[in-house]
Amino acid sequence: MTKQPKFTALHLDARDIPPPSSISPEAQAFLSGAAESPPLNRDYPAIDDVEGWRRWVEAAEENMAGLQAGAADLLAKANVETLTIGEAPCYRATSKAGDAKADNVIFSIHGGAFIAGGGEGCRIGAQVAAVQFGATIYAPDYRMPPPHPYPAPLDDCMAAYREVLDRHGAKRVVVHGMSAGGNLAAALMLRAVAEGVPLPAGLVLETPELDLTESGDSFQTNRTIDVILQGSLEIMNRLYAGGHDLKDPYLSPLFGDFSHGFPPTLITAGTRDLFLSNAARMLHRLRAANVPVELLVYEAMPHGGFFGAPEDMVLKQDIRRFAESCW
Repeated sequence: MTKQPKFTALHLDARDIPPPSSISPEAQAFLSGAAESPPLNRDYPAIDDVEGWRRWVEAAEENMAGLQAGAADLLAKANVETLTIGEAPCYRATSKAGDAKADNVIFSIHGGAFIAGGGEGCRIGAQVAAVQFGATIYAPDYRMPPPHPYPAPLDDCMAAYREVLDRHGAKRVVVHGMSAGGNLAAALMLRAVAEGVPLPAGLVLETPELDLTESGDSFQTNRTIDVILQGSLEIMNRLYAGGHDLKDPYLSPLFGDFSHGFPPTLITAGTRDLFLSNAARMLHRLRAANVPVELLVYEAMPHGGFFGAPEDMVLKQDIRRFAESCW
């Protein structure tokens, strides 16, 4: 057996980390409020406690609904319908604005640590995105664990993606995924290549959860500093994986082979994001495979953004600009 080398860990003294003056007052207020009352409950049930996870998801989705409350005025500006594709619903949303271009399509995969964010949250997210991006949004409401671990969520995304391509063609589609949705979006691209399915015009990985082994540096350096994801999601990762190897590229797309094809990609993260290392490492993996890729990092932003600060609008404008360049 090869003896593993021992390295000295850096010890940090306890210290306070205030919101920086380099961000907007709204963003500073969000960081301050989240420091006092973190939005995500980290008292996770045991991995086999199905009823405990049901209650945890209900509470998480209540918190997510509160964070989405600021977007209520956008909902009246979008039309939405529910499609059934394979085993799961898929929401199709369009903006009512006259300048919206229905032939521009975003296939948007929601986040939520693989176990939350579906249903009403997914539908609302589709409507908000339709207004923000002036495009047709398809948002698969994929099945989730505990009852439906991997590969069911990825299967549902693949079925919906194939349907969208049949309706619109690959050249009019940009795939977008946030957090766990970023994981599924990247895994979807790897699977599309493996199955000979056309790739989209572009891919947006917004603060993506690309490495379920959590091997990157920011899982240590941004632990607790990220007021949204204050620590490891290891138990949810194992819940999603359902006994499969976390290093499998369909579970941790960071470890995939991108040399056989991958779409032009925009990656976003924040300096306080627990997943910052995922974004930085993916940038270099894609560059090594000669994939056109850009990484945008936002000052002091935690996982998921500031939920209503001006910086969030800048991020959405950057995503829209990238999508329009792909269309």
